Amino acid sequence: MSPFITYLLTGAVILFIVLIAACFIRAVIGPTVADRIVCINMIGTYVIMIIAVLTILLHESWLADIASIYAMISFLAVVVLTKIYIGVYREAQNRKTDSGTVKKDRSSKKKKGTLKEPAGSDSIW
Repeated sequence: MSPFITYLLTGAVILFIVLIAACFIRAVIGPTVADRIVCINMIGTYVIMIIAVLTILLHESWLADIASIYAMISFLAVVVLTKIYIGVYREAQNRKTDSGTVKKDRSSKKKKGTLKEPAGSDSIW
């Protein structure tokens, strides 16, 4: 491998490390939970890119397998964090509704006879 490509890939790794630090700072000071989840996702993506660049620099093909496994784990972590965030958000909304701070909109209820099902259909809805 030529020295130019080696320097270029080394510079890319250093740039990714700087970007990870910036994302970490943004995750700490981010005003919302959604910002923090996006930053965690970005950090995972940068780590995957660092592993991919190291695969090329070190001529170790097994690192590509590690990068793909890390991508799957990172994806699942973001999905779980999002699911937890949605659950906490819904619970907070239910508490507000139960305490009377948010009025329920009763106009959105179904009216009788607006939706007719075929005879004999056993719908679970």
